[in-house]
Amino acid sequence: MEPLRVGVLGAARISELSIIGPAAATGTRLVAVAARDRGRAEAFASTHGVERVLDSYADVVDDPEVEAVYNPLANSLHAPWNKAAILAGKHVLTEKPFASNTAEAAQVRDLARGRSLVLFEGFHYLYHPLMKRLMSLLAGGELGTLRRVESTMLMSAPDASDPRWSLDLAGGALMDLGCYALHAQRVLGDFAGGEPTLVDAMGAEGDGFPGVDAWADAYLEFPSGATGLARCSMTSDHWDMSLRVVGSAGEAYIPDFLYQKYDDRIIVRTGAGERTEHCGDATSYTYQLEAFVDAVRQGAPYRTGADDAVATMALIDSCYRSIGLQPRPSYAGQLITSTPGGTTP
Repeated sequence: MEPLRVGVLGAARISELSIIGPAAATGTRLVAVAARDRGRAEAFASTHGVERVLDSYADVVDDPEVEAVYNPLANSLHAPWNKAAILAGKHVLTEKPFASNTAEAAQVRDLARGRSLVLFEGFHYLYHPLMKRLMSLLAGGELGTLRRVESTMLMSAPDASDPRWSLDLAGGALMDLGCYALHAQRVLGDFAGGEPTLVDAMGAEGDGFPGVDAWADAYLEFPSGATGLARCSMTSDHWDMSLRVVGSAGEAYIPDFLYQKYDDRIIVRTGAGERTEHCGDATSYTYQLEAFVDAVRQGAPYRTGADDAVATMALIDSCYRSIGLQPRPSYAGQLITSTPGGTTP
């Protein structure tokens, strides 16, 4: 296949892990990058082999050589620039969360309807063999009937200036971490009768950050009667990115379902005993980019599309309301273009 030509918005730190390495591994061309600070974009391009530096995000989106846009910007800028990319006829690989709230997510989805474009949300964990192995255990019946799902996302507190503490930038523990925990619950609903329903949620604002959740716990129920607990915190005293499923005949535990590079184990316990399987320490971002390229080039199916994204955002917003907080506000600022004072539709 001809290498996919990708334009990168911003020079985010996550990009080295999420797109730079995977592009090299898959033969994907990174043809353009822009950042708010051109000097930063130039340093990023020089370090990581991006072919050209452009003046603005709009220039990347509008560049005729760019086939697909990778959007790792602040949460509040996901929906606006995803819309801009769609209007420019570009495929989109966007970091999670898909938008700031359900209404924004639906706007992006609806804008893409009728266009032959791939709109792909970056829940990379789903494409790794580790997650596929868990689903094969459930599908094969070794664990019996699914009864319980526990997804946990805990980390220590970011610096006070971090965008994750900004309400205007759509920050919060649910947006940064809980989206993974809730998405995993939704995916595993395939083995429990369908989508989970929120029963209750608890959480609290960060000290000095009104409206921004520092932690949240969501209690869920599946149509089959199975239950779920999705936990997230960005003020924890320890790191925990685990996933545990309990069935009528056994259970499976993944110590780190997000960063398999550091721990690729799945521990299976049944009546026959306990065993540990290793599923490979290649980063899930590489598997994700392969799936994105296959979707663009060959029309291959993928789970993390626009409808899936809207459903996840709806669950996040329901959690906020249950906690007593408001969903993140839609972006109200101007988009950065190469024309002073200009905006992108």
